[in-house]
Amino acid sequence: MVEVVSWAAGNGDRSENGDYIYGQKRLREINGRIRHLIKRLESAEVVDPAKQTDPERIYFGATVTYEDQHGKEKTVRIVGIDEARIEENKISWISPVTRALIKAFEGDVVSLRTSDGDVDIEVIKIRYESAGG
Repeated sequence: MVEVVSWAAGNGDRSENGDYIYGQKRLREINGRIRHLIKRLESAEVVDPAKQTDPERIYFGATVTYEDQHGKEKTVRIVGIDEARIEENKISWISPVTRALIKAFEGDVVSLRTSDGDVDIEVIKIRYESAGG
């Protein structure tokens, strides 16, 4: 991108040079994104779920098996926003499912808010694995 801006700058009047103007704008966007990511990295905290001090309750890092209102079991792992991947059954700590499950024990029935109204889900199993597992 820097090379494109340099090339465009060499093409004469910058006030009417679309390549230069667009390149400068794009560089500002990239620099803004880099600053945002640096701040995220500086505030990031590694959490090892295996070191959970209250493993009988659901907290960040838990792998939870629950039964939905249709009797179907689902297993999810509660992760950070950037790690959430529904296809890998990793859900964000701010997701509606997590908000319903947080602090529950095995056997608890909790209410999950959905677009169709509240539904009950039952916690079947809670486990904490190491971050790599």
